[in-house]
Amino acid sequence: LASMSVKEILQSLVDDGMVDTDRIGTSNYFWAFPSKALHARKRKLEELESQFAESSQKKEVLQKSIEKSKIGREDTAERAALIEELAALRQKKEQLKAEVDKYRECDPDVIEEMRKTNKIAMEAANRWTDNIFSIKSWAKRKFGFEESRIDKSFGIPEDLDYID
Repeated sequence: LASMSVKEILQSLVDDGMVDTDRIGTSNYFWAFPSKALHARKRKLEELESQFAESSQKKEVLQKSIEKSKIGREDTAERAALIEELAALRQKKEQLKAEVDKYRECDPDVIEEMRKTNKIAMEAANRWTDNIFSIKSWAKRKFGFEESRIDKSFGIPEDLDYID
């Protein structure tokens, strides 16, 4: 606190809403009324009481919902058998899903999607190859470099060509 200037402390108090400020002419005036803190605490208390009331109401509604949900869910032999059957069916579903995923690469939709993706990738690769050839051509014209020297300097393979 000792290292802070009066201006910084005042600005901190203004930012926290503990002190009011106003510019009149070329001067800044700061003031704080004791009643302001009291009103702020009252507002905060009212806000917290309101939140508490809302939370209590939500809790009551949820409690009623829990009680309502318990009706018809009493532990019976029939219910236990149905739960066991449901678990078995879910496990069977997971097994079937895993089996379908094994054959996913044979799915016509997946194959078509792969073809589209491959076509886009091939077009992008050819576009970049075209860009490389354009830059090499520009460098040869502009600086008179030999093509082999450009390839060696920039790590361009000698067999670089468009993808068919």
